[in-house]
Amino acid sequence: MRDPREEIIAVTHALDDAGMVPNKSGNVSCRVEDGFAITPAGIPYRELMTSHIVTLPLAASEVATEPRPSSEWRMHAAIYRARPDVCAIVHTHSPRATALAAAGRGIPPFHYMIALVGGDVRCTPYATFGTAELAESAVRGLHDRRACLLGNHGVMAIGSTLGRAHAVAVEVENLAGEYLSMLSAGLLPQLLDDAEIQKVVALFADYGRLG
Repeated sequence: MRDPREEIIAVTHALDDAGMVPNKSGNVSCRVEDGFAITPAGIPYRELMTSHIVTLPLAASEVATEPRPSSEWRMHAAIYRARPDVCAIVHTHSPRATALAAAGRGIPPFHYMIALVGGDVRCTPYATFGTAELAESAVRGLHDRRACLLGNHGVMAIGSTLGRAHAVAVEVENLAGEYLSMLSAGLLPQLLDDAEIQKVVALFADYGRLG
């Protein structure tokens, strides 16, 4: 079985290659037996080694490790506590989705691929990075969803595996680009209703695309 720390590093490299974590923004984690493992603060992704990945208990209230964990460790811990179905989290500042987040605007269900998220992509109110307020806001934004936008901040994507959480983050950025293209052209999207989205959710589950 592959070391989860190696999987985390592989995902950070893929995000970096795709331009989804400019200037080492964002963070990646996965659930492990003793809590969760998360990327460290201040170390460029291309320099990461498994020894840099920090493991924290879910109940952590303060940390004093070296290297230090990502400043968003509270947000990851809160999501894992609230969502037993979640085993991996990918947080990005991908440009197009972050542009919508900076406008306080979510992504409506204009394309069936939004079913990967479970429905519309909500945008939460702004909260200072690294705070309990942001952690609580992210948990609310992810209710019944696999992704949300964090106001004036970026994207949270979750899944049952790192691969699935990564795929959701990539799709959110893709949908954000399509939505922005429509808005810039002055077009209004034709939205799919909830019944259709739930039909696609069921089909995706059968195809093994959700989780």
